[in-house]
Amino acid sequence: MAAPNLQTISTCNGKTAPLALANTSETALLTNAASSGKALRVFNVTVSNSSTTLAADITLRFYNAASGGTAFAIGPVTVPAYGTVIVIGAENPLYLEEDRRLTVQASASSQLTVLCSYEDIS
Repeated sequence: MAAPNLQTISTCNGKTAPLALANTSETALLTNAASSGKALRVFNVTVSNSSTTLAADITLRFYNAASGGTAFAIGPVTVPAYGTVIVIGAENPLYLEEDRRLTVQASASSQLTVLCSYEDIS
């Protein structure tokens, strides 16, 4: 099935995906499977740093396949100590079509948390 025509959608549900980054490995934040019949509109990715003394970097990667594929980096973006950074905001949303995914990778373990707000459209 193809991704939905956004002018004729039948369902649009708001969702939030929280993620605590326990290590520095690349981790899936949001995946839209092949043949899902959906589009995921990411309108906010906010990253917070719980360390009161150390900054940390976050890198988002957009992949053109739900598994494997080519990565397109967004960042790295530095999150200051005890600070919050909006990496993707409502003024520049990102669409995950079918067979796409968004991953995150931190430069420090157990320091960053990510909140991803998106619409699940079908």
